[in-house]
Amino acid sequence: MVRTDGRRMTHHHDGELVVFHIGMTINRWWRVDQWLPTLLAMGPMLRELSRDPDSGLLGFRALLGAGGPTVIQYWRSVDELYAYASDRTATHRPAWAAFNRRARKAPGVVGVWHETYRVAGAESVYVGTPELGLARATRRVPVTARGDAAPQRMADGRTVA
Repeated sequence: MVRTDGRRMTHHHDGELVVFHIGMTINRWWRVDQWLPTLLAMGPMLRELSRDPDSGLLGFRALLGAGGPTVIQYWRSVDELYAYASDRTATHRPAWAAFNRRARKAPGVVGVWHETYRVAGAESVYVGTPELGLARATRRVPVTARGDAAPQRMADGRTVA
């Protein structure tokens, strides 16, 4: 059973915060030979990043939508995100090269996409949920009287409660 917290909670984080969305679109579901390797490549990358506290990855959340899976990642900095993406010794580079080889042989079967957001301020609230999102990636703290409403939490000027 999932452990939930009935209190009003928010996240706390000092410093730069980057939100990175990465996903794939499965355009031809019957071509499992093409999209399954792309899907399976994400797990090893997330494990590699999660095991390395110096990687810059704060946390992530995987979602499944109508077009395919999406992973929301939280990073300490854009520089650390880009450093991982370009690191020739990391799992990402060979996975990206393998995707490109498959895509050249079967164009349009599977797509990949990403969006990077440098966050100047963030507001969050969690009631009756397990620890997730920014609260899991950073630090979950109770909402105080000073941060009772969303505009108050956002007006703080940091990515904190």
